[in-house]
Amino acid sequence: MFEYWNRNALIASLRGYRLADLRADLMAGVTVGIVAVPLAMALAIASGVPPQYGLYTAIIAGLIIALSGGSRFSISGPTAAFVVILLPITHEYGLGGLLLTTVMAGVILIIMGVARMGRLIQYIPYPVTIGFTAGIAVVIAGLQIKDFLGLTTGELPQHFLEKLAMLLQALPSARWPDLVIGLITLSVLLLWTRLKTRIPGHLVALLTGALAAWVLGWFLPDFSVATINSQFSYMLDGVTRQGIPQAPPLPLLPWALPGGDGNPIGISWQLIRELLPAAFTVAMLGAIESLLCAVVADGLTGARHQPDTELIGQGLGNLIGPFFGAIPATAAIARTATNIRAGARSPVAAIVHALVILVVVISLAGLLGQLPMAALAALLLVVAWNMSEARHFVNIVKVAPRCDVVVLLACFGLTVVFDMVIAVAAGLVLAAILFIRRISVLTGTELMDTSAHQHLGELPPHVAVYDINGALFFGAAEKAMSALRSTSRDVRIVILDMSDVPMIDMTGIVALESLLENLHQRGIAVIIANLKPRMQDKLLRAGIREQAGRLEFAGGLDEARERALSLPAQTATM
Repeated sequence: MFEYWNRNALIASLRGYRLADLRADLMAGVTVGIVAVPLAMALAIASGVPPQYGLYTAIIAGLIIALSGGSRFSISGPTAAFVVILLPITHEYGLGGLLLTTVMAGVILIIMGVARMGRLIQYIPYPVTIGFTAGIAVVIAGLQIKDFLGLTTGELPQHFLEKLAMLLQALPSARWPDLVIGLITLSVLLLWTRLKTRIPGHLVALLTGALAAWVLGWFLPDFSVATINSQFSYMLDGVTRQGIPQAPPLPLLPWALPGGDGNPIGISWQLIRELLPAAFTVAMLGAIESLLCAVVADGLTGARHQPDTELIGQGLGNLIGPFFGAIPATAAIARTATNIRAGARSPVAAIVHALVILVVVISLAGLLGQLPMAALAALLLVVAWNMSEARHFVNIVKVAPRCDVVVLLACFGLTVVFDMVIAVAAGLVLAAILFIRRISVLTGTELMDTSAHQHLGELPPHVAVYDINGALFFGAAEKAMSALRSTSRDVRIVILDMSDVPMIDMTGIVALESLLENLHQRGIAVIIANLKPRMQDKLLRAGIREQAGRLEFAGGLDEARERALSLPAQTATM
């Protein structure tokens, strides 16, 4: 526990903390807090829940993670990467099921942190990450068609291609007022990036879209657009009210919230078993996103995050947050970069960011309810485009090795057609298989020219020396050993130079044992040279030991040569 607190980013950054640092953190926190408000609402809506739950996530989970995490600059809250996972959970299990999944994901993240799995990101191949991220971006963009065009549809099916087909069928129901507001907002978002200003473009765009909707509605009586107020409602004192509650997040029990059928979902072992795969996926994606974000923040600032502590912090945020209405949260790269550019010095900025959102919810909930849904859809379209890294994706396809391109396209396609769970699992398996194949190609056995080697001069013709290169593991051992099964009939002694063999697994041991037995039956003695001590210990534990006239170990080729010369050819045939 002492070690955890010693690595806590907040505690570490407060050592030597000055008033100037506090001023910088306050400014950065206010800036990123204002930026996070519309994003939190839009991402909650995209995940299938009312917008206030995105705000509660940024407030509660963002605050807890800032207090307990391992990255100085990360800003946590709802993120676009979660949308494709959370939407199916919400449809099937309702808000109650989503919050229970979040609690379970929090427990898994804490276990990962305690088990020191913070270096997890190093074992996720880059094409896998880019592939499923680009696939998520395509799905998010497709889901915005409904609100951007103001389409009237029934309940959308679970799979993306089926959703897309239904949206295309609903195109005749498009409403021009929603499209106009969406295009105005999207235009401002795209044009604002060309201006060199610190004012967040999406705030200007959303305000412009909302103002345009109000002005056009004033002059055109038939002009009306869907807003948060018209699409969402909540219960207060038994009365249904429109929009967002003007109140802070209050304690609640996730299992008391409605499930997919509208009734309290409850809690049972059966439900936990059903939600466990989704919880594991949320935890894995949260770990990947948070650690990636921390790495990006380190690159921008020169700081160094504590990965295991960051996982524990993310776990605490997701474990406690749902008891205040928070959905899954993780570190957000875009908001973290905004925080750094605004001059943040420590996690105090992330704490201020959460408090700013709390103040906005308490004081401006009524105004937030006036935001047009088409404007929020335009914002998510830009988020999806930035998330896709389309230019980088195309560049990888052009210049990357063929194996990496296959992994990239497989992850991308599976994410779009099926879901991210299948995509990541298949991508990791495919990447592992292709990696094994590439490594096995590098493993081989070569007959050495003894006359050209200073340590092997004057060896008689009945001694052959083979150089084994590469790891003797399950993907390459048999290939390396097979070359030794066709030695010349005149050979009575074989020297195996294993100086270039970095490791050997059980498959390699079995293959070597089979080779030794084959050579012994043919009356050929074997001398193994330059075998690393740890690998020799493995062979000894497997029962492969020195036997006079059959198998000997030599420290180097000089010693192997002397042993071969001292071993008569007729002795080797025993």
